[in-house]
Amino acid sequence: MQEEPITPAKEIIFSPYYIQQNGAAYLGDSLKLIKFIDDNSINLIITSPPFALTRKKEYGNETAEKYIEWFLPFAYEFKRVLADNGSFVVDLGGAYLPGNPVRSIYQYELLVRLCKEVGFFLAQEFYHYNPARLPSPAEWVTIRRIRVKDSVNTVWWLSKTPNPKADNRKVLKPYSQSMKQLLKNGYQAKIRPSGHDISDKFQKDNQGAIPPNLLEIANTESNSVYLRRCKIAEIRPHPARFPQRFAEFFIKFLTDEGDIVLDPFAGSNTTGFVAQILQRRWISFEINEDYVMGSRYRFTQDSDYLKSDE
Repeated sequence: MQEEPITPAKEIIFSPYYIQQNGAAYLGDSLKLIKFIDDNSINLIITSPPFALTRKKEYGNETAEKYIEWFLPFAYEFKRVLADNGSFVVDLGGAYLPGNPVRSIYQYELLVRLCKEVGFFLAQEFYHYNPARLPSPAEWVTIRRIRVKDSVNTVWWLSKTPNPKADNRKVLKPYSQSMKQLLKNGYQAKIRPSGHDISDKFQKDNQGAIPPNLLEIANTESNSVYLRRCKIAEIRPHPARFPQRFAEFFIKFLTDEGDIVLDPFAGSNTTGFVAQILQRRWISFEINEDYVMGSRYRFTQDSDYLKSDE
């Protein structure tokens, strides 16, 4: 019997652009590439897709009006490939309506359709606060001065079933000084003015505080190995990279070592790099060859991830 000819898509999926110890990066359209991933095989999808913005950006965003219809075909594939206890985390920036100082509600319209039509559950909403973000849009914030700067992205943590894998003990924050003093000196159980009954269990040392769903993570990467190597190679770096600590939080929170993490809009492949460091397996898809080429520079031995994002 004559063998079936290999289609271009198959050639792409079986020929990674580059491979690392725990994963592989693929160049191509993620909507085509994801069809070669088995059902129920991915533990976490974490991504920051091109946002729905008023003006087109170089990384290929859709307008707010078209965004939801563009995104839904990806969402159905995400649900198919997720394990039953898997999670889908999507980081979405906001947008103003063209010519007016009022906001698009596309993130919320998308959320409703992801849950009502695709069948995802909203496990929890998060907010990514970047205190270093520059004031924008200039027309409303710095020129007319009728709005404040937009520094928060909405983050939807979605799941295939109501009980995805998660463990907040993996992402505990250091205790505040007041909590450290309480643990040291003890606490008298009593009812607080709010009516909450604080028992003596409150003074148990759990090795850290449970983090809130507001993630304050500055995106200040300016002189990283990735950016320096891209400059030397005259490769255009991705203009909208999300910080490593963002990927770290959700990978730690929602997966175990050896689990598989997918980023279908990988950009500079922050997700793959952090997954590698945290001993997770990973797959990344990116349609822009410059971004895939440059992302290899994250995986260099002199990248000191544990010190900072810079």
